[in-house]
Amino acid sequence: MTELDLAYQNCRRIAAQHGRTYFLATRLLGPERRPAVHALYAFARMVDDIVDDSAAPVRAEESAAQLDRIEYELRGRLARTGRAGAGSWPVSSPQDRILLAVSDTIRRYAIAPEHFWVFLDSMRMDIPGTPQFRAHYPTMAALRTYMRGSAAAIGLQLLPVLGTVVPVPEAEPAAAALGEAFQLTNFLRDIAEDLDRGRIYLPADELTAFGVDADLLVHCRKTGRTDPRVRRALSHLIAVNRDIYRTATPGIDLLTPRVRPGIRTAATLYSGILDQIERTDYTVFTRRAVVPRHRRLRVAAREFAAAQPLRRTYAS
Repeated sequence: MTELDLAYQNCRRIAAQHGRTYFLATRLLGPERRPAVHALYAFARMVDDIVDDSAAPVRAEESAAQLDRIEYELRGRLARTGRAGAGSWPVSSPQDRILLAVSDTIRRYAIAPEHFWVFLDSMRMDIPGTPQFRAHYPTMAALRTYMRGSAAAIGLQLLPVLGTVVPVPEAEPAAAALGEAFQLTNFLRDIAEDLDRGRIYLPADELTAFGVDADLLVHCRKTGRTDPRVRRALSHLIAVNRDIYRTATPGIDLLTPRVRPGIRTAATLYSGILDQIERTDYTVFTRRAVVPRHRRLRVAAREFAAAQPLRRTYAS
């Protein structure tokens, strides 16, 4: 087994361990595409873990330096021509393995490297002490600037791997919107965790329209009770989130037929988190909304069954 094979295996383990919904959706993709999707997930997860580790002031400078090193090494790997160049860098750590796999994926599927630089720039916005750092976002436009790198870029990274039935640029707006929809769902689900880290990833002006400010959110976190004003604000933002899903989901039909069930499953399950938030009466300060395992499996099975006629049609 080659170093590259081992690198992809490592990425698969990371995806299976940390991205349950994401990993389940990839099972509906063709086996030839799964390693690339796992590599992209593992790269994003690695960077996210570094950013999460930056909460302590003593770690922030080191975290920023780590992102700089990752960008430097990834640029260096991509500057080498041919797949052999990806393996010419040393592989001595889990981080090296992820970089080996993701650089091979970028090269193999001709993914625009700019999507990775935009992603890393947004991640620097999460690290205290960097010029880009932000703990709060005054408007949805400001939050979308962050999500352009943290989420839309992920959709654009995935698009060449998934394949399209139209020219890639035609499918990019929907792919970017789906990444943004997933990210906003995360923000609504993870309000409590983000508050514990001193962050609010919801637009301040839209919260203010419902009488909600940072102090009220912190109070709800401390008491474990969702104030009626917060409940109304969350209801509004869930509606905004669902509108983004409505914009994004028609783009699934622009993907190659074989991958549509996997992406549709991911979209259904992620949007289902919004249903869970509502079902539990917006108790986001004391519990993390999770789609039950039986529903995840049922949705995946339904999409897989619906895909069988398409698979036979396109295989014949």
